Amino acid sequence: MNGKTILVGNPNVGKSVIFGLLTGRYVTVSNYPGTTVEIAISRARYDGHAEEVVDTPGVNSLLPLSEDEEVTRNILLKEQPRLIVQVADAKNLRRSLFLTVQLAELQIPLILNLNMVDEAEKRGVALDDKKLSRLLDIPIVKTVAIERIGLSRLVNELSKPLPVPNFKVQYPEEIERSISEICAYLPNSSLSKRSLALMLLAGDTSLTNWLLEQSDSSTLSKIEALSRGVQAKLQQPMSLVINQRRLQKVEEIYLSVYRLEQPSGQLVTERLSRMSMHPFWGLPIVSIVLFCIYQFVGVFGAGTLVEFLEEVVFGKFITPWSVTLVSALFPVKLLQDLFVGEFGLFTMALSYSIAIILPVITTFFLAFSFLEDSGYLPRLAVMLNRVFRLLGLNGKAVLPMVLGLGCDTMATLTTRILESRKERILVTLLLALAIPCSAQLGVILGLLSGLSSYAVFIWLGCGLGVLVLVGYVASKALPGERSAFILELPPLRFPRWSNIVVKTIARMEWYLKEAVPLFFLGTLVLFVLAETGFLRSIETWSAPLIRGFLGLPEQTARAFLIGFMRRDYGVAGLFDMARQGILNPEQILVSVVTITLFVPCIANFFVIIKERGWKTALAIFFFIIPSAFVVGGTLNFILSLIKLI
Repeated sequence: MNGKTILVGNPNVGKSVIFGLLTGRYVTVSNYPGTTVEIAISRARYDGHAEEVVDTPGVNSLLPLSEDEEVTRNILLKEQPRLIVQVADAKNLRRSLFLTVQLAELQIPLILNLNMVDEAEKRGVALDDKKLSRLLDIPIVKTVAIERIGLSRLVNELSKPLPVPNFKVQYPEEIERSISEICAYLPNSSLSKRSLALMLLAGDTSLTNWLLEQSDSSTLSKIEALSRGVQAKLQQPMSLVINQRRLQKVEEIYLSVYRLEQPSGQLVTERLSRMSMHPFWGLPIVSIVLFCIYQFVGVFGAGTLVEFLEEVVFGKFITPWSVTLVSALFPVKLLQDLFVGEFGLFTMALSYSIAIILPVITTFFLAFSFLEDSGYLPRLAVMLNRVFRLLGLNGKAVLPMVLGLGCDTMATLTTRILESRKERILVTLLLALAIPCSAQLGVILGLLSGLSSYAVFIWLGCGLGVLVLVGYVASKALPGERSAFILELPPLRFPRWSNIVVKTIARMEWYLKEAVPLFFLGTLVLFVLAETGFLRSIETWSAPLIRGFLGLPEQTARAFLIGFMRRDYGVAGLFDMARQGILNPEQILVSVVTITLFVPCIANFFVIIKERGWKTALAIFFFIIPSAFVVGGTLNFILSLIKLI
């Protein structure tokens, strides 16, 4: 067998489950080159032959309106697929068929996998799959992926040499004539020239660079001239005419194979689904879900598990043993400090990445996979969409923002679920600026507990005020449009724990391979700064600003620097100063507000670099520093005039 099997489908159709069953494991390999879109690649064996399988992002059309859709189209264009498997939701056949007719036009062997047929049957949906197969001229395979039902037949179809579909949508005469003329100028590729001509006529400008690579600018000019010519003969936009013809064909096929029978009884999950998006009942459900996530990730993961690993596993065993071993192996103090000193690779980097972050990120991945597979995630986004519109975002941003209260580093990784680059940058900025992680939040609340209730409201008001203000201004300043908030709502279901565990293990594997080295790199940087005396110089240089503008003692500078290494360590330094009586109530409040808005920890900073790039990371870094000091200094000035606490 040559080429690859490409899995394509709408969002939330079980495509990744099919991928895992075919390949034996769920593998996240990398971002698609030049993008932040994640794809999965692994190998499967059909009838004794090994073949690469690619799991593409969920799409609704091959005419790209988002980065996900462009990546999927580019994979089909550039990866030389032997076969396309479209995974479709059997309950939503009409939506799936709109993508099917576009895939059939590519003239690549195609299998339509109707997944979740059990849920369709419960809703009284009956599909004539044999007639559908004849109409589309492609094999149809029904499956219930989570039960492995139909998988053997799907594998059997995958192992066969399949012909290209003999299926065609007939467009108006003017468009058909232009298709023939444009095809004469198009280079050969894995996709049919007819399908490429239709993409260009429908206004797909993302193909321009590919065309220039394969031909020249004069060819592109001729194609554009032909497009303008046919558009002048039509009364409606050409993309609309093309899609209308496709939808007409889809409706014709759909009505001939679809039948709605009496459902097998009202599902409890259907009532719960409606309640979860109800203007009134949805609010307590959202509150309960977010509370449970925070308790599991922020309290159990970042509290109980971290405390056990940090104080027992590392505190009583790993750290003492490593100190003894390093002291015996390396008599030179510099080397001892490198491994087990204040900024040691064992005492800081290893303990930070394994004892602090690993429990948080593991519990998060479990919670995220549960929400993902249960179908509640899009309902959560719907409920909070209006709130996030104030920040120039949509409801999908709720998960990274809430989970930032557990760990900002982990939450930054989850910004990948957002569709546009603008939204990913905006949420990354807000996470780094105004969302305290659970470790820092716990110490902050401990500090504020000794003050009046006014102090808590002032701290909360400053944080929320900055969040809304910066979010609103940045949404206007950052280039790009907010993505449309369009979500397909999958049915609510209780997920299978086996699928959740498989996904979580794969994501933890990614964390250990790609994220943990960042902690070691960050610790090494701090070690060099400390040994060269530059760390102390930063303290000395910043002391006048802290003492003069913020009205804080000079030694507070070290707390801010340590906070860059680890956020709760910085607040812990303030806590110790307050306990010694070095900080008065006003200074406690000013310092807490400032450090809450201060730069993210070094691990988060390196993850921002990895996810958003050096330029964006530095821009965020140098925006946050003055912002935190301006807010803290302003608060200090107000408190000096009005004694509120």
